[in-house]
Amino acid sequence: MRQRLLAPLLATVAVAALVAMPTGPTSASPAAPAAPSAAGGTSQSYLVVYADGTSNAAAHDAITKAGGTVVDENAAIGLAEVASSDPAFLDQVRSSSAIEVAARNRSMGTARPGMGHKFKDERLDDERTASRARGSEVTAPAEVTSTGGDPLSGLQWDMQMIQATPEGTYATQTGDHGVLVGVIDTGIDGSHPDIAPNFNAALSRNFTTDIPAIDGPCAEDPDGSCTDPSNVDEDGHGTHVAGTIASPLNDFGMAGVAPDVQLVNLRAGQDSGYFFVVESTQAITYAADNGIDVVNMSFYIDPWLYNCPSADAYLTHSGGHPTAEEIAEQQAILAAVNEAVEYAHERNVTLIAAAGNGHTDLSAPKRKDDTSPDFLMEGDELVDGAYSRQVTSDCLDLPSEAPHVLSVSSVGPSGQKADYSNWGIDEIDVAAPGGWYRDFLGTDDYRQPENMILGPYPKSVGLAVGDIDPVTGEPTNEFVVEQCADPTDTTTCAYYQWIQGTSMASPHAVGVAALIIAEHGTRDTSGNATMDPDAVRELLKGTATDHECSRYNYGLVGRAPAGQWNVECRGDASYNNVYGDGIIDALAAVGG
Repeated sequence: MRQRLLAPLLATVAVAALVAMPTGPTSASPAAPAAPSAAGGTSQSYLVVYADGTSNAAAHDAITKAGGTVVDENAAIGLAEVASSDPAFLDQVRSSSAIEVAARNRSMGTARPGMGHKFKDERLDDERTASRARGSEVTAPAEVTSTGGDPLSGLQWDMQMIQATPEGTYATQTGDHGVLVGVIDTGIDGSHPDIAPNFNAALSRNFTTDIPAIDGPCAEDPDGSCTDPSNVDEDGHGTHVAGTIASPLNDFGMAGVAPDVQLVNLRAGQDSGYFFVVESTQAITYAADNGIDVVNMSFYIDPWLYNCPSADAYLTHSGGHPTAEEIAEQQAILAAVNEAVEYAHERNVTLIAAAGNGHTDLSAPKRKDDTSPDFLMEGDELVDGAYSRQVTSDCLDLPSEAPHVLSVSSVGPSGQKADYSNWGIDEIDVAAPGGWYRDFLGTDDYRQPENMILGPYPKSVGLAVGDIDPVTGEPTNEFVVEQCADPTDTTTCAYYQWIQGTSMASPHAVGVAALIIAEHGTRDTSGNATMDPDAVRELLKGTATDHECSRYNYGLVGRAPAGQWNVECRGDASYNNVYGDGIIDALAAVGG
């Protein structure tokens, strides 16, 4: 599908930082293979969480006495990545009163390079493959009818649903560069023309190190360090999220919910789409220390879909019983994430996350999980360690179920809950457009890419996975849209892709939160906005449009067994287990 829509291609200029800050920490990835130690043993990686009230110096002393060396540290929350070749390290360090919990730091990922396996379902990879196979049968979408915004605005049903349009918020409040939005994801392509004008290069950081065994060959690291620059996204997920939040009104491509706020790349995700606790908590605390107003978290922290506080929370286990080390890993993640979100909340960071794509009732007393722990590396070998378990609701999906985090479910263009979206009374705060390919059953719009969410797509990723023809530059399937400023010059083209998920719903809510801060927040002497996150949360929820939870048989759209997809509605239009307080409304949120 080739969309050649003529528009002036604006110069891409990175925005100067409003907040000065030293360079962020560089993280030795938890997926780094074990290495021989100087003593001849094999050095292993561990996570160590300091006990409350313990000084960092006391924790360091305990680690050293147990035979460990701090490799990386998040001093703000008392979390360290530690290397040790002493097989008794864990027993020794756990015996110290300075340490709350310690666990093996195992690594997770997929050996497939390019677009992460973890986001396969959001991309509809099987449908893309089928679309590529049809070749010349692939056609462009219906004629784009602009609603007065940027050229692709006619394809943005999501912005129309929440009134982020020229007739809506664009006429009254578009945010401004005094509002900083952090995107904790796989990175942001800072060179994309629908990202660059709002990209804050000075504040952006990459907390990850590429791991060739799970991310593919290192490509963007001229120094050979496997550390990408902070304006690179070799996955595409983070760039799509960023575009939904703040693609500018620049007469090119599409526009975001808050087209004048600044985007800060806080990369915590691997190219493969996996997120580790060290990098994720570093990103959260960095946001808190650097004046970031709101962050988007469209991920869960690997390797556990649900993190259990004890073995008592396991109801069934295909392998018999969880090991002490598995419980310790989950306890370490729980402790670290809770500390990080508390730290950020106290520093006026509004925290918003995707509710998850497991079509699960998160308010039910039991949760099924057959994906954890997801792909593991032991040494330099990839191991599929997942087993089937049933756990209680005490086991949490993080960060979406952490304290102070606003959780967002997903709807399609009809307003119906997307089949994949999680739900749950007292679990969902608001709903937002996330896309649903199978919406509009019984019409010509059923199973169409346009039912999903359009967002910026790094050209390098599109080429790597076969979505863009390397010779002609044309999209190879109907899930990718191209726009060129000059139809005779492919160097002026930019790419966009249709994807779906609660990952796509969350950034819509983040964009509205940014508008709320711009409209209702207070300004410091530099003009930067700030607002209490609890106030942002209440205004976002209080201005959402009430929506009844209606019964829907997802078996009709091919989801089987339907009983594992269908929702038993609880609550009324003002609050229920699918829509929370309703579908977000940008115009109402800014007082329009």
